Amino acid sequence: MKLFDVYSLWPIEPVKALGCKVWDKGGTEYLDLYGGHAVISIGHSHPHYVKMIQEQVANIGFYSNSVENSLQTELAEKLGELSGYTDYSLFLANSGAEANENALKLASFHTGKSRVIAFNEAFHGRTSGAVAITDNVAIQAPFNQGHKVTFVPLNDIDAVKSEMSKGDVAAVIIEGIQGVAGIYSPTDEFLQQLSVVCEENDVVLVLDEIQSGYGRTGKFFAHQYSGIKPDIISMAKGMGNGFPVGGILISPKFEAKSGMLGTTFGGNHLACAAAIAVLDVMKNEALVENAKAIGDYLIHQLGSIKGVKEVRGSGLMLGIDLEPELASVRNKLLFENHIFTGGAKNNVMRLLPPLSITKEEVDIFLSELKAQIQLLEAKS
Repeated sequence: MKLFDVYSLWPIEPVKALGCKVWDKGGTEYLDLYGGHAVISIGHSHPHYVKMIQEQVANIGFYSNSVENSLQTELAEKLGELSGYTDYSLFLANSGAEANENALKLASFHTGKSRVIAFNEAFHGRTSGAVAITDNVAIQAPFNQGHKVTFVPLNDIDAVKSEMSKGDVAAVIIEGIQGVAGIYSPTDEFLQQLSVVCEENDVVLVLDEIQSGYGRTGKFFAHQYSGIKPDIISMAKGMGNGFPVGGILISPKFEAKSGMLGTTFGGNHLACAAAIAVLDVMKNEALVENAKAIGDYLIHQLGSIKGVKEVRGSGLMLGIDLEPELASVRNKLLFENHIFTGGAKNNVMRLLPPLSITKEEVDIFLSELKAQIQLLEAKS
């Protein structure tokens, strides 16, 4: 048997990692400014994280959600404290796509309606409902296209109001920062207007913070820069630092009913141990604050590099709009300088490093990026 060939793979196999560094089978060391696609939040193989998982699996790794699990309660309390959402409830799942599926299901239960407003260039996942609200027909099978979804331009409140006037909208879902699209942010003013319009029309506002949440932007959630409080917040990626875990934070206005939502593996003992360890490290090592400080430094330094047209984003979720071809720059950084970076649409390099990255590590990247851009431009 062979693997179903759906991924374009770099010819590199990481076998060891620590902090912001990764080593391949040949012992080559790489600097990680991609974080496994924003998943590695507290750094690879953090000792507290490793210890928590080891101790948990030695006791009990899994039992179903038909019994009490005090780790879930501990996770909810610590997450509420660190995020500022102490009055919200937590439903635990396994991934970002599953989190979004449950968010939309809950919104539909609450409103009795079925249509969803999403935004052009959005990415929300690959399961049936999540891919239907993703603005990419290439990954939508005919099976996914029966959902009632309307896409409107980002930051266009009039377009949102026009769709809401039809009276059949259950939810609006929006990313804290659009990642796949090339790091585009909803403005604070737009989010504030959107929150008001949703409230006035009894439409559920869902903030997809799967990539932009968990301290990545210098706030616990990206939308917190705008001062709004959405009805539902979906999370995943950095939540487990590599262990599969996701979830939604749910406003007090929603009424829970037995059997409304469910999951087999969501909130299992190992997932909770991993997620608790992440919050412990984030708090004890001030990683949200570090993301803000290092991000501000990166934005300032990148702005002075010739060949960088624009830098977008916040904290450690940044998009670098390049003049030279993205693929050429990324290849040279990876295979010559041994630095992992990410990519996005429109020739944008995406930086999603662990929140623990240091100024010294960032300076290595900045130096090599500048040198590679200069070499490519000299050849062109």
